Amino acid sequence: MTKTGKVLLWVAGIVLVLLAVLVIFVLTFDWNRIKPTINQKVSAELQRPFAIRGELGVDWSRKTDDRGWRAWIPWPQIHAEDLVLGNPPDIPGDNMMTLKRVEANLSPLALLGKQVRIPRIWLTEPDANLQRLANGKNNWTFNLANRDKAKGEASSDWSVNISDIVFDRGQISLKDSVLKADLRAKIDPLGKPLPFSEVIGDKGEVKDSKVRSTSVDYIFGWQVEGKYQGQPVSGSGKIGGMLSLTNADIPFPIQADVRSGSTRVAIVGTLNDPSNLADINLRLKFSGDSLGNLYPLIGVLLPNTPPYATDGYLIARLRQSGGAVYQYQKFNGKIGDSDIHGDLTYTASQPRPKLLGKVVSNQLRFADLAPLIGADSNQQKKGRGEKSRQPSDKILPVEAFETQSWNVMDADVTYAAKRIERDKALPISDLSTHVVMKNGELLLDPLRFGIAGGNLNATLRLNGNKNPMQGRIDLHARRFQLKQLLPEVESMRNSLGQLNGDASFTARGNSVAALLGTSNGSLRILLNQGLISRSLMELLGLNVGNYIVAKLFGDDEVKINCAAADIVMRNGLATPRLFVFDTENAIINITGNANFATERLDLSIDPQSKGLRILTLRSPLYVKGTFKNPDAGVKTGPLIARGAVAAVLGVALTPAAALLALISPSEGEENQCTPLLKSMKQK
Repeated sequence: MTKTGKVLLWVAGIVLVLLAVLVIFVLTFDWNRIKPTINQKVSAELQRPFAIRGELGVDWSRKTDDRGWRAWIPWPQIHAEDLVLGNPPDIPGDNMMTLKRVEANLSPLALLGKQVRIPRIWLTEPDANLQRLANGKNNWTFNLANRDKAKGEASSDWSVNISDIVFDRGQISLKDSVLKADLRAKIDPLGKPLPFSEVIGDKGEVKDSKVRSTSVDYIFGWQVEGKYQGQPVSGSGKIGGMLSLTNADIPFPIQADVRSGSTRVAIVGTLNDPSNLADINLRLKFSGDSLGNLYPLIGVLLPNTPPYATDGYLIARLRQSGGAVYQYQKFNGKIGDSDIHGDLTYTASQPRPKLLGKVVSNQLRFADLAPLIGADSNQQKKGRGEKSRQPSDKILPVEAFETQSWNVMDADVTYAAKRIERDKALPISDLSTHVVMKNGELLLDPLRFGIAGGNLNATLRLNGNKNPMQGRIDLHARRFQLKQLLPEVESMRNSLGQLNGDASFTARGNSVAALLGTSNGSLRILLNQGLISRSLMELLGLNVGNYIVAKLFGDDEVKINCAAADIVMRNGLATPRLFVFDTENAIINITGNANFATERLDLSIDPQSKGLRILTLRSPLYVKGTFKNPDAGVKTGPLIARGAVAAVLGVALTPAAALLALISPSEGEENQCTPLLKSMKQK
């Protein structure tokens, strides 16, 4: 053997000996000796306590699932028991997470390329305690030790690649002072991965492209209970694997069915970059007894409603400079017996969040509007809390508006009901409005109803910052067709008459009753070519009217040439400056007042026959009592002075002139009110 050969042989022998010594050292080394060093290094890097309190060891085994020569190379499998990760110094409590055991495979060949490749990590019984304080500080955000360039430290050439993270069973508790949450969740593996498509279905239920194209699987099932925003919560669902939770490039699938009282929320979809809560793409269904009950749960102020259910798509961008943006798109649903469709956008902006959107109902059941105006006070809706009960002797709704929450959100939403389902006697056909809420002030402009072939256009302003609330409403009724206004009156079906009117009121109060009881303003109404009869009063349920008409006209049906009213309201007391009916047989004048604050009536009806005395009644009538239980009768005392009603025609110029303005110039002399009002104006 040559000298060179001997040298090479010695070198090879030394290398083999060193490798053997290294293998023996690795196999026999007590890895527990380096636990203090590992604990110290990790604690310094994470800036919070970390400790491996149990055994630390390394086992070597071949990976039988590899092919070729790689299957013959032993892989180190690291295990550690009883691991504890503490909280940062400014978070109360001892531990953020405990683990009974951790196992991880390590690829030895990847180390040659300065890559720590871990095909799989097994976690045994992880228990996490997440906390967030009222100041926003939390224990799940890690501030790694500062390795900036100012210290002259070069970035590491090493990289870490984790292929999979699995665990057998875990528990998570969350105490969040910001969300007022105290939740406890249990997480268990599903046994085998469940494809995302099997959960959402293959029939096109999820239409959003980002949701539909997701190919990740559900790995774990979960159950949760506790409180959220102070409300009891329970639910269950499925989530993806731990790897997709930490990898921003892999969508994290989530499915949930959560209940809080009567409210139920069901979601299915994905979170993008879930560790930073960047984007959300979900199909969202929710239902309950009232939309108003959602405010404590989602922070969006919605009106009290009948039971509801909706189904739509929630797209959220949580890392926007102006605040997180949530879009509830293409939703469909029902509120009571009414359908609802549209798009809403909620922006968590400052100083108040804002709700924008467009909502449409193809068919609105009129009764479903009752809770919006407090008209269902006597119906104690389950889950909506105790409301003001309607007094038995009152008609006007007393249920208070919840104005204390109006300043928590701004809104700009349009709503249209293309068709209104109502009682046949209620001639409302459609509705549209533009709702604007800003800094506690509510504006509906316009608020438009299609009524009896005409339009009721209104502007409503309510200032919820005042206590009691201050309001103003302006109403304009145009071209209400009498044959449609009273569709159940057969004799009206051939009527060509119309009703027009204007009203403007200011008021203060926290309910419909309080607002009407403090109203100031005026009301002007003009009706031409109508009729009046006992059967009409009976049909309308006006017993007092039935009595009055019977006293004036008997059982006959009498045509109304014109009915004109100019009523002034002062602190809830409605007093007519002019209230006159011009019929074919008589002129009837109404005086007195109606008190909306006390709901009491004090009216006088003074008739005068035209030409031959057709009316047998020669004394005035009265209407007294309450709105709920009115009383009518014949006044005792002197007869009507001749010409008393004629004096009515000598009223001040202003009421007659104002009422003439309600007659459209295009109608010409066909309107029977024109000659009456002109004669008043001349006198």
